[in-house]
Amino acid sequence: MKKILFVVNTLGRAGAETALLELLRRLDVPAYEVSLYVVMAQGEMLGELPGHVNLLNRRYSCQSVLSGKGKHNMTRRVLGCFFRNGEMSRKLRYLFSVYGDMRRRGNVQKDKLLWRIVSDGGERFGQSYDLAVAWLEGASAYYVADHVKASKKAAFIHIDYESAGYTRNMDQACFAAYDRIFAVSEEVKKHFLAVYPEYGGKMGIFHNLVDWEGIRKKAGEPGGFSDGYEGFRLLTVGRLAYQKAYDVAIDAMKLLRDAGCKVRWYVLGEGDQRKILEKKIASLGLQQDFLLLGAVANPYPYYTQTDLYIHATRFEGKSIAIQEAQALGCAVIVSDCNGNREQVTDGEDGVLCELTPQGIADCIRGLMEDQEKRRMLAQTAEGKYKKQEQHMGLLLELLEEGVGEDS
Repeated sequence: MKKILFVVNTLGRAGAETALLELLRRLDVPAYEVSLYVVMAQGEMLGELPGHVNLLNRRYSCQSVLSGKGKHNMTRRVLGCFFRNGEMSRKLRYLFSVYGDMRRRGNVQKDKLLWRIVSDGGERFGQSYDLAVAWLEGASAYYVADHVKASKKAAFIHIDYESAGYTRNMDQACFAAYDRIFAVSEEVKKHFLAVYPEYGGKMGIFHNLVDWEGIRKKAGEPGGFSDGYEGFRLLTVGRLAYQKAYDVAIDAMKLLRDAGCKVRWYVLGEGDQRKILEKKIASLGLQQDFLLLGAVANPYPYYTQTDLYIHATRFEGKSIAIQEAQALGCAVIVSDCNGNREQVTDGEDGVLCELTPQGIADCIRGLMEDQEKRRMLAQTAEGKYKKQEQHMGLLLELLEEGVGEDS
């Protein structure tokens, strides 16, 4: 029996974590003994962990990583990790070095600054594995590279590594420890190799696994919009984070309202930008027009009830939200940025827009006024994902290549 360990930063409700759970469900076979370690020991999706997966964490909090209590728990966790397993002097030197780099680049990101501290202060396990998989960048990649014994190691990259703020100094050559590095799309691979060109021979493509049948079933369950609005509905699903460019979307909504459009924009997601966004919404008088609904357990009825899905972000890896929207028959508008342009062919299965308030508003108005084009875009996109389902089995073969054949 092959022993496989997956390591992830948190199990918060997000796209990469959802894809991990789907992959774990598909590994429910007698040939594998599957374990999971959550570095931050927190996240509300633990209840969705398949029963055959062994959770290694001795202590675990099901608090949302974005809730007030959840953030407090994570702060305590980080402080504990700094003192656990010793080497405080080395940890301090690392913090000062990486913080200095971030200051010089003008982009200080606390989570990335602390990922290695969390990794080095994580629990340690004595057993060896046939395959250890770091599912995310940052803490999980560092942890598997430095603190896991395994015959083979694989890392997954889900983001535009160039734009996300990671650096070679921050990573400290961790990717040299991996036998394979899987990107979730061709564009993610390209941007990772721009930072690490020497790892081209290790790279492969492993698209996110999505349970399309389950999603379509959930889309038919009760739920969705409950405000009785009779105008045109816009929907965006994603964390309230700078990357998602909601500040630009709010300005676009102001242009739409000033133009007399009968439209309302809904956002499903939570994040550290909520207060900033709420302040901007109030300053523009858009409290009834741009609604932050928070994270929901089942977002899929909203997709089927919306008129148009918008994903205008600053950068992406490969967005599961775009995949879900298209598979559920939504016409989509996405910003013309890294990640998005690989998922949408402009004018065929969606529309690419300029990431400016005017660019977004113009594309929305164009599709609001053209119902036939919305229908055509949605039909083409939905058909694309039906075809992809036939090839899902090929993706698991990539993972099999990482399992030690001689162990």
